[in-house]
Amino acid sequence: MKRLALTCGIALLAAIWLGPLLGAWRDSFAAGMVAHMGVVAVAAPLVAIGLPARLRALPSTPVALPVLASFVELIAVWGWHAPVMRTAAEASMAATVAEQATFLTVGLLLWSTSFAAPREPRQALAGAFALLLTSIHMTLLGALLALSPRSLYGEGEVTCFGIVLDAGQDQQLGGVIMLLVGALVYVAGGLWLVARLLEGPAPKILFRK
Repeated sequence: MKRLALTCGIALLAAIWLGPLLGAWRDSFAAGMVAHMGVVAVAAPLVAIGLPARLRALPSTPVALPVLASFVELIAVWGWHAPVMRTAAEASMAATVAEQATFLTVGLLLWSTSFAAPREPRQALAGAFALLLTSIHMTLLGALLALSPRSLYGEGEVTCFGIVLDAGQDQQLGGVIMLLVGALVYVAGGLWLVARLLEGPAPKILFRK
């Protein structure tokens, strides 16, 4: 199972980075959002699941580390979606590489620390809380992009998935993609952690006086 998850995660990264999302369609914000969500919300958790336990987190991993990782991801995601940073990523392959490396790094940090000890009560609850926080800020940014009355990322038409869109439509589609994926995947990850925790014996630490 772990080997399959790791293989699928790496294969997905290859498809995202070597395919048209960051190639022929790199001018499309929506295509870039598919690449972004594919890296942080699909490939990163698959790779994190596939990593050996000793590589997901140190035995002495602080309980608060998943929450800290969520805030690091917030800064990275919102930063790379600032108009000036988006323009740089479209114009320069070096900036695109830096962007994608950042997304993969923060994604692995969040998912690996959240999944570090799914049956340890405090660690699992911290991971679930971190994933919920990430869902909230992803959903908020997606909603802001989808509902913005003007395009934040230039003008003119772009081609996305073979469809020609104007800049406003392209941004709205990208915002909806982030909103849906951010709302579903991270909440699902948090619920999985809670479910794993409930499978074991009742955590005595919660009942201490």
